[in-house]
Amino acid sequence: MRINWNYIKISFVLLLVGFLFAFSAKRNNVRIVSSPNINFVGESNMFITNENVSKLLIQSYRGLEKVPKETLDLNELENALKSNPMIKTAEVYVAVNGTLNAKIEQKTPIARVSTNASYYIDGDGFYMPLSSVFTARVPLVTGYIEKNNLKSIYIVAKKINEDEFLKKHVIEIHKGIDNMIYLKLRQSNFLVQLGDVTSLDKKINNLKAFYQQCLKENALDNYSKVNLQFDNQVVCTKI
Repeated sequence: MRINWNYIKISFVLLLVGFLFAFSAKRNNVRIVSSPNINFVGESNMFITNENVSKLLIQSYRGLEKVPKETLDLNELENALKSNPMIKTAEVYVAVNGTLNAKIEQKTPIARVSTNASYYIDGDGFYMPLSSVFTARVPLVTGYIEKNNLKSIYIVAKKINEDEFLKKHVIEIHKGIDNMIYLKLRQSNFLVQLGDVTSLDKKINNLKAFYQQCLKENALDNYSKVNLQFDNQVVCTKI
C-alpha cells in the first residue's frame, strides 16, 4: 500500500500546532498578575492618584500580585474602580505578559458647591467630592442648594463651562431661597439676576451685549444689579 506522506505531514503539523496552543494557553492562564499599570485618559488634572487606583485594585483581591490570571474577575475590578466617586469610567484588562492594565477616565468638575457642605458638580450634573490632590478652578455655588436637586444649577454651570465669555467672567452662581439664580462676575460690582433657566441663551446674549456696551462707555461700576428676566431688554439698577 502506498503511503501518502502529504497527509501525514499535515496531520503532524496540526497536532503540533494544537499542542503548542494548549501548552501556551495553560502557561498563560497560570501566569501570575504583575503590578497594575494605570493610564488616565481625558482630563489632565489629577483628582485621584495612581496610588489610589492601585489600592482599590489590590483591596478588591487582597494581594493582587499573587493572583493567577485565570481566577481574575475583570468585571469585579472595574466595578470596584467605578465605585470611587472621582472615576467616571474604568476599563481593566490583562496583557499577555501578565501586566494588569487599568484605563481610567476621571469625572470633570464644572462648579463647586460651597454651603454647609462642600463638593463639586461634575460634567453630567452629579455629585463629585473634593479632592485632596487637586483643586479645580470653577465657579462657586452658594445659597440654598440641595444635593438631590441640582438640575437648575447644573444647567447654568454647564452653560458657563461651554461659553468662553462666561467661563472668563463668572466666579459665582447663587441660588436664593425663592429659587432665583444670580451670577457674580469677576471685577464687576453688579449682581446679574437670571431668574430661572428658561430662555437662558437669550438672557446670556443680552448680558454679553450689555457688558460690551458698558466697557465702551466705561460704565461697569455704575450699576448694582442687572436683571435679565425680561424679553429683549436688560433692566439695570444704578448705584
